[in-house]
Amino acid sequence: MFKRILIANRGEIAVRIIRTCREMGIETVTLYDASDMDSLHVRLADTCVRLPSPEAFLDMPTIVQIALAYQVDAVHPGYGFLAESASFARALTDAGITFIGPAAEVITAVQAKVDVLAAVREAGFPTVTNSPACLDVEDMDAIHATAAEIGYPLVIKSCRGGRGRGERLVHKPAHLATAVQRASAESRAVFGSDHIYLERAFLPAHQIGVQLLGDQHGNLIHLGEREGSIIVGNQKIIEESPSPNLDETQRRAISQTALAIGKMFNYHNVGTVEFLLDGRGKFYFSEIKARIQVEHSISEMLTGIDLVRQQILVAAGEKLAWRQEDVPFSGWSMMCRLNAQDPWQNFLPSPGRLTAVRLPTGPQVRVDSYVYAGCRVPPEFDSLVAKVTTWGLDRETCLARMKGALADFVLVGTPTNLPLMQRIMHTTAFARAHYDTNFFTKPVANGETTDVELRDLAVITAVHYARRHHMFNPTTPARWQSGWHQDSRRLPQ
Repeated sequence: MFKRILIANRGEIAVRIIRTCREMGIETVTLYDASDMDSLHVRLADTCVRLPSPEAFLDMPTIVQIALAYQVDAVHPGYGFLAESASFARALTDAGITFIGPAAEVITAVQAKVDVLAAVREAGFPTVTNSPACLDVEDMDAIHATAAEIGYPLVIKSCRGGRGRGERLVHKPAHLATAVQRASAESRAVFGSDHIYLERAFLPAHQIGVQLLGDQHGNLIHLGEREGSIIVGNQKIIEESPSPNLDETQRRAISQTALAIGKMFNYHNVGTVEFLLDGRGKFYFSEIKARIQVEHSISEMLTGIDLVRQQILVAAGEKLAWRQEDVPFSGWSMMCRLNAQDPWQNFLPSPGRLTAVRLPTGPQVRVDSYVYAGCRVPPEFDSLVAKVTTWGLDRETCLARMKGALADFVLVGTPTNLPLMQRIMHTTAFARAHYDTNFFTKPVANGETTDVELRDLAVITAVHYARRHHMFNPTTPARWQSGWHQDSRRLPQ
């Protein structure tokens, strides 16, 4: 087993990895840059190293050199940054250091998104409709022709991308050129490649991801599906498992399809096979995410399996402890992603210092975060502040716990999307699971309000109005103006 692991990441996922390493008796080395030095992962790790390069967590040669200098046995990339970089995995392997994730050749295979779609389609599984090859952004004639063949609306995607980066939804041909420019520029900045492909959009649809876990000995299992159809800026902000929009027949079919696709690419470690579910209940393969995902906490709450621990064990060459029939599925789980964004200002990022933080507690409530009172949310990185995950025997109980957890959560100092999350949890649509990827095409309605809540809102409004319009004019009391207090001190004449 590894004695020392370098965590090539930051924020809540770095904190999450540190805590599992502590349980396993493994030393941790973390990285940080100047803007992030008061993050919790810096305080919790055994050793911290400041990144000298402005490229920070994308500076592969520097991170490899740090790993060698501190004599680590393995590197955990978390998600984002270099997590899906085959070059990074290969460089570590060449240096005699274990990459905690899929092998470089597996990452390379599943990153070729157009080829993966073609292979899955050829194997007889339904896939989304996409362009047959990656497209050069300079050849707009070919892009327009391909778009016309696929049909609108369509999605522009990066051939190297993931996490919703480099994606743009296009409804009309007139908007295609601008969307291609923006998508390719973002893809080039994040992934180092501006090649794109086109995919027909399902509107509305449900986004379903099946969590896979495999070892290096050919064993592969799934840990159920997650639904993440409430999306802001290509980012899933609310997910739950199991999906409320699948029946048992669909659930078995989509899980078995995910396993079959994973085996096609000899997949090991953790990963997610993603699908789109249309309005008729038919699912289509979309892509494979070759890393641990933000929402892995849902699968952990649902099964009791520590995915980070399993990543480490698999990377060390150990076999899985479960067969598929042994996976202990139980109850319902959901997660809310809290970001430093102002939902009332078009989700404008709002970095800054959090002056007050209170994390919720309670039965089956889990919070993954890197913040505390006085901590700074840096503008240089993703706006994720915390993840709240709850579990219940059924969806109703799980939702009630989420409502309570969000009500108890306090984040003061910079705007966050916490109020929006609280509102969504109380909507009738979410309570009845009547939502899809079009959730934000209409204003988020307030849920049913009780008389007690209306009374409290009236009191809050009245107090706020009084404080906002109060004019403080200092005056001198009349008794002080009479001079009696001065006369009382005069000596008798």
